[in-house]
Amino acid sequence: MSLVKADSKPDLGVGGVKQKAVGTLPRTRPSGKKSRTIWRKAALGSALPILVLAIWQYISARELVDPMLFPAPTAIASTFYEMILSGELIDNLEISVLRAVFGFLLGGGAGLLLGMTVGMFNRAEELLDPTVQMIRTIPLLAITPLFILWFGFGETSKVLMIAMGSFFPLYVNTFLGVRNVDSKLFDVARVLEFGRFKQMIRLVLPAAMPNVLLGLRLSISVAWLVLVVAELMGSDRGVGYLIQDARSYLRTEVVFIGILLFAAVGKLTDSLVRLLERRLLKWQDSFKG
Repeated sequence: MSLVKADSKPDLGVGGVKQKAVGTLPRTRPSGKKSRTIWRKAALGSALPILVLAIWQYISARELVDPMLFPAPTAIASTFYEMILSGELIDNLEISVLRAVFGFLLGGGAGLLLGMTVGMFNRAEELLDPTVQMIRTIPLLAITPLFILWFGFGETSKVLMIAMGSFFPLYVNTFLGVRNVDSKLFDVARVLEFGRFKQMIRLVLPAAMPNVLLGLRLSISVAWLVLVVAELMGSDRGVGYLIQDARSYLRTEVVFIGILLFAAVGKLTDSLVRLLERRLLKWQDSFKG
């Protein structure tokens, strides 16, 4: 009895093309497109500052400007390193950050809650919004002397000034976000028998999130601006105090260090909020440029 060998040739379809098994998917290799995009954005964002620093160093090396008024980047970097080692910079930066954080949490939190309340209830808008809008138009510098008279030069006046500055951006943007919510969503909420609190948490806040996050970015920026004003007008600690003290003793390098430090921390906080935006607003199909 002879054995018949099984046909070992692959199954060929029409035209002799090898057929893939049904249900199998082609294996895809993870591409580095995302990482390349991140590096490209970082390179483009760093190009202008690097160019400015190079021109600045060239002008300083050629002694085209007075180094007392416009020190070289290398001199600023050397002073920065010395202040890091001595702990002077870290201690004052920590105090400034704590002031900004406490002021922002106080003012921003109040702005978010009041904006939600005024946006949800017409009676609250009629009662509170005219007064809030009137106070919003008063320049903060105009009432700074009152804060000093009432609370002195201590931490209370600085934190309250920062709180007042960071209150209005979140209040206005939260209010607008609530009022821009599609009215059909409230009809759905009534069908689902949502109470007012559940409407605010499950419906209004997610729908108003783009405006709330915009207000958050603006509020943090204003908090840093007011912090500088508060520390320059009267303080014995903080980055603003370092700038004021350095100005008195013509330590221009320290003045530049303080300015660049405020810029770096402000940019860092803004980038964190933008990262939060990208995570919370993935559902938004908006123009990316």
